Amino acid sequence: MRIGDLARDAGVTPKAVRYYESLGLVVPERLENGYRDYSGQDVRVVCEIRRLIELGIPAVRTRPFLDCLADHGAIDDCPSSLAEYRDAIGDLERRIRELIVRRDALARRLKQAACRRPDPAASEDSKVSDPDPNPDPHRETAGDPNPQEPFVDNYYTLPSGLPVPQDDGAADHLPGMPVPELALPSTANEDIGLAALGKDRTILYLYPLTGRPEEDIPEGWNSIPGARGCTTEACDFRDHYEELLEAGAARVFGLSSQDTAYQQEVVDRLRLPFAMLSDTAFRLAGALSLPTFDFRGEALYKRITLVVRDGAVEHAFYPVFPPDRHAGQVLAWLKENPL
Repeated sequence: MRIGDLARDAGVTPKAVRYYESLGLVVPERLENGYRDYSGQDVRVVCEIRRLIELGIPAVRTRPFLDCLADHGAIDDCPSSLAEYRDAIGDLERRIRELIVRRDALARRLKQAACRRPDPAASEDSKVSDPDPNPDPHRETAGDPNPQEPFVDNYYTLPSGLPVPQDDGAADHLPGMPVPELALPSTANEDIGLAALGKDRTILYLYPLTGRPEEDIPEGWNSIPGARGCTTEACDFRDHYEELLEAGAARVFGLSSQDTAYQQEVVDRLRLPFAMLSDTAFRLAGALSLPTFDFRGEALYKRITLVVRDGAVEHAFYPVFPPDRHAGQVLAWLKENPL
């Protein structure tokens, strides 16, 4: 057969066949007129070369396999073929390690760039001239972006036009309900017993989930009423933390269904002065019939804040909006309802 027939049957190009010939991997017969004459064995040889190349073994390193094929009718049961397999695997493993190093370096740079925000303490001197009495260096308020800077859609800011959650009555039954006897793991490396918090007020704000700045905001997340804003809510409770304590709150906790390790990253990155509680099994939701919603097949807590006192729910904030100003709402309630 001619070179075009061989190339067609083996699934390669005539140029590739000529290259294999130049390496001495394919040696066709010559007719009396000088034309090359390829056989069915040449088709098999080219097919095997193609398969080995697809596995990452270059053509120049296929000689041991072809010698094995010629001697034994199989390409890879000879010691030389097995050794080439091992060498190829070793090469791939080295490349994988190199790629992992490059990937991790890129991920670190992405995280550093995405997290490059002003230190909250660094903004203390600017508060005198700031017209906002509660400035947050990590965010812009919903519907009121800073006109001095272009809006960037990330976890530290809220876009304008977010859908406002409506009160569906899912929290009407909560005031006066006893807090269940359960303990939840916290980022402070201790289990927090909710029923044993004492007679002082505890602020327990529940949120769906926090993202990370190096990750994209999930598609469709902004269109869910009340879903967006978990990071900005945490920043708001951070910035009002001392005021909340002065107004009568003994402690503040955030709570979500994310695991403690994930929450710890948020606590560290945002420099939160309070701990996060993890309720991956939705035990508190089951005990108090708390509102949840589904996102891509996963259950999540709806945003709600509980004031817990003396083993019972004293007050519930629901729905919560806007989340980046919610701590101020809780602070106002504490001042209006002193113990």
